[in-house]
Amino acid sequence: MPGTVIVGTQWGDEGKGRFTDYLAKESELVVRYQGGHNAGHTIVVDGEVFALQLVPSGVLYDWVTPVIANGVVVDPAVLIDEIDMLCRKGVDATRVRLSGNAHLIMPYHQELDRVTERYLGKNKLGTTKRGIGPAYADKAARVGIRVQDLLDPKIFRAKLELALREKNGVLAKVYNRLPLDANEICERYLAMLPRLEPMIADTVHLVHEALDAGQRVLFEGAQATYLDLDHGTYPFVTSSNPIAGGVCTGAGVGPGAVDRVIGVTKAYTTRVGAGPFPTELFEGDAVGDLLVERGHEFGTNTGRRRRPGWLDAVMLRHAVRLNGCTEIAMTKLDVLAPLTELKVCVAYEDDDGARYEHVPYHQSVLHKVRPVYETLPGWGGEIDDAARVEDLPAAARDYVRFVEEIARVPVSFVSVGPGREQTVVLPRAA
Repeated sequence: MPGTVIVGTQWGDEGKGRFTDYLAKESELVVRYQGGHNAGHTIVVDGEVFALQLVPSGVLYDWVTPVIANGVVVDPAVLIDEIDMLCRKGVDATRVRLSGNAHLIMPYHQELDRVTERYLGKNKLGTTKRGIGPAYADKAARVGIRVQDLLDPKIFRAKLELALREKNGVLAKVYNRLPLDANEICERYLAMLPRLEPMIADTVHLVHEALDAGQRVLFEGAQATYLDLDHGTYPFVTSSNPIAGGVCTGAGVGPGAVDRVIGVTKAYTTRVGAGPFPTELFEGDAVGDLLVERGHEFGTNTGRRRRPGWLDAVMLRHAVRLNGCTEIAMTKLDVLAPLTELKVCVAYEDDDGARYEHVPYHQSVLHKVRPVYETLPGWGGEIDDAARVEDLPAAARDYVRFVEEIARVPVSFVSVGPGREQTVVLPRAA
């Protein structure tokens, strides 16, 4: 089956969007399989910036059908605004298809997200407060409202009133908030139906028709491996499964539908929000500040400063294994250009001297480990004009080879700048 998955191998923000965009030109369908508008993909085409939150990156090619699959949670107002933004920039967004089985983010999800984070205080998780977690919680509790419910106003109203019985009780009695009005919500959401209805489709059938016809299907996730609900640094994770296995439930395909898994990694590491980070370079560290400045490390949606650190090969190896990566795409190699010395974490040590060459499963251990670094020479010069691997300085090529060896899969792509054209393609291993 001709399916390709693009997955982040760190804590998100690896630049998956630019490789999804790069590979979409070879695809007929690009399918977003999980997450919500808490994750953004930024793509630069001919100097123009496209910041996408829900619409799959393939929308920028007029032959691609962008699919928002059943595993995504959707704020319909955000989706409509994003489609309007694309139309203003001259992009045809009428090809977008939205699963009728995708769950809706409702106003009470957003309100609960906000008040819960405030209530947690110093123990807050660092969510984007956009209702993603509460929407997935309702999905698991089987009280969620789906896109297809909008097609029957009576069903939508009945499900909304049932949900509000509990949600308004919690908001009023636990958080001292005013109850939400069912009439106002119903009117607002049903008013969006004329814009949404042309997009609503049986996306599982659509994906399988494409696969059966031998068409290339590209599956893109939001967030990344270490934000995965089951395999990430819990509880500092997202509410869904970004790993490659999430494609099966999030898009409705079997494992045999995928023959290529591309793990995207930055040439260094960043994360947003709270949680353990063994290789972190704290604010005020000269190298860390340089990575933030040169890498423009601020959230696409939130504007929050990302926490920077050296590349963590322990995490990368584990992510390659979890996702079954067949290859790696490395981003932002150009950000390291001024540095004359580079570090890569190859193991962890704890206070007792125990060495870990894999990610410890126990959170108390992971919070306390120290990184064991291997030092490599930098190249001390800009590489943003490199078009072929031969154009890269020897030290840059050595850095890429080191990552290949330690991850045990080939690096197929290296980005040397933000533009679509600033991608160096390396020969894939047989």
